[in-house]
Amino acid sequence: MYNLLNILLMAPPSGGEQNPLMSFLPLILIVVVFYFFMIRPQMKKQKEMRKFRDSLQNGDKVVTTGGIYGKIVEVRESVIIMEVEDKMRLKVDKAAVVRDSADLEVKK
Repeated sequence: MYNLLNILLMAPPSGGEQNPLMSFLPLILIVVVFYFFMIRPQMKKQKEMRKFRDSLQNGDKVVTTGGIYGKIVEVRESVIIMEVEDKMRLKVDKAAVVRDSADLEVKK
């Protein structure tokens, strides 16, 4: 690894021209690193959230982004009706549902 870095950072010989590929290599490496460490995991996370939101059903217990716990009563195309304490019903956008509250551990 150290030898490869030295080769890439070496100055061109005094009599010759620098290879154009070598001048773009650091930029290409940065793009590859960004893709594998930032863009790809974010796309995977978004895909999982979309799959979770599409699989919502009546009776599921969920938590919204605002921290509201409730039980789904009705699922529509982009909206869910959820029931919270004392039989109150809230109309919530599907994008606001973060996770299934059944997955949360009960802390005592």
